[in-house]
Amino acid sequence: MEITINTPALLFPAISLMLLAYTNRFLALSQLVRRLHEEYNKKEKDNLLLHQIRSLRQRINIIKYTQALGVFSFLCCVITMYSIYIKRFEIAEFVFAISLLSLLVSLVLSLIEIFQSTKAIELQLSDMEDLEK
Repeated sequence: MEITINTPALLFPAISLMLLAYTNRFLALSQLVRRLHEEYNKKEKDNLLLHQIRSLRQRINIIKYTQALGVFSFLCCVITMYSIYIKRFEIAEFVFAISLLSLLVSLVLSLIEIFQSTKAIELQLSDMEDLEK
């Protein structure tokens, strides 16, 4: 397989959009954490609130790793481009493969975080359903 300088450059917009999405998820979670912190300080600690806090901590950690792997993938693309520029094609192929694997793991972690997010929402809904009964 022959890699040109354009090959890793094709990933730049995709990785940038992915990092933007990860940042948006992180900002939404940070707002939720602040709101839960206020709620935690105001009222008694019920089981649902403690489950939410535990879930948020796990989700924030997952997002941290998705962002780190996304940035690492981006850096590997830059290193790949530089390796091609200095005509070190073996290094370029190796680093580009690492970049793709890093991107893959980042996406898998993002999918895991989405599943955790939906579990947290289902927990909220089940609590409201209990109120209706």
